[in-house]
Amino acid sequence: MPSSTTPRPLRKLGFLTIGLFDEADPRRGHETTLELIELGERLGFDSAWLRHRHLQYGISSPVAVLAAASQRTRRIELGTAVTPLGWENPLRLAEDLATVDVLSGGRLNAGVSAGPPAHYDRVRGALYPDTGDHQDFGPARARRLLDLVRGESASDFAGTEGIEVYSRRVQPHSPGLASRIWYGAGSLRSARWAGENGLNLLISSVVKPEEEAESYDFAAIQLALVRAFRAAHPAGDRARVSQGLVVIPTDSATPAQRATYEAYAASRAPRTGIPQGPARLLFERDFVGTTDELVEQLHAHASFREIDEVAFALPFTFAPEDYVQILTDLATRLGPALGWKPADRDH
Repeated sequence: MPSSTTPRPLRKLGFLTIGLFDEADPRRGHETTLELIELGERLGFDSAWLRHRHLQYGISSPVAVLAAASQRTRRIELGTAVTPLGWENPLRLAEDLATVDVLSGGRLNAGVSAGPPAHYDRVRGALYPDTGDHQDFGPARARRLLDLVRGESASDFAGTEGIEVYSRRVQPHSPGLASRIWYGAGSLRSARWAGENGLNLLISSVVKPEEEAESYDFAAIQLALVRAFRAAHPAGDRARVSQGLVVIPTDSATPAQRATYEAYAASRAPRTGIPQGPARLLFERDFVGTTDELVEQLHAHASFREIDEVAFALPFTFAPEDYVQILTDLATRLGPALGWKPADRDH
């Protein structure tokens, strides 16, 4: 394992967006998201990821949006970060993921997470009206998805009935997709589970400290997750980890944009430093500054030093022109300063 004082050069640069939209004009917001993905490809980003938001004014069906993105791009990888499996039937999701992976030419990264749906008591009647008390929202649900994507049997019958031909496994089957399943983990337990099951690991700006934690150093806690994951993974230190901090470069920003970014980070700062809410979640601060400032801050971040893939998260509420500036600075300034080399750009 590399020394904790020697950062790994950044190998893959991605970005993550929620895809906000106006209820009165949802098409415009979805189109803006697709345009950002196209811009990301032109700038040489390795990947673009979509958050998943149910019953909100953000993308509720990333897989559908990524199907559209797959037809408007040719190289950039497309991901979900993350799909909460409590809302999904693993067999149906496996079919959708495989379909998009085939359409994209093998560019899909499927990030998932376990746990009950948010506000479950309020949506159970619509989501699981007859089986709500019997659903298993634990990691076994993710294991079912992984097995189905890998091609294990979903049925005990294969053959022909009349003119209908049936398969035992999910169709289409995309052989490489299983190696591109990611697990969103914020605790030691979930990180170890992801490693034991051979998944890739998504980490974000949220962790769940252990009950007996002596301090709330976010970077140190997240580093422990990364190391626990790799210790449990068959690939060991080569196991893939992607980090999703909020990182906002200001090199080419206007004074008004810089003020907006700094105000955004300041408004969210009070939630950092100590666990929040009943779930005791610990949030990392947002990183805002010039490339030189950000390189110094990220190289001082214990968990960042031991990963070489990122999907920096775009703030939820900025304007499209802000996202263009941020993505451009990430690809042309910050990424290269962190050791990243852009993919072949479209011209």
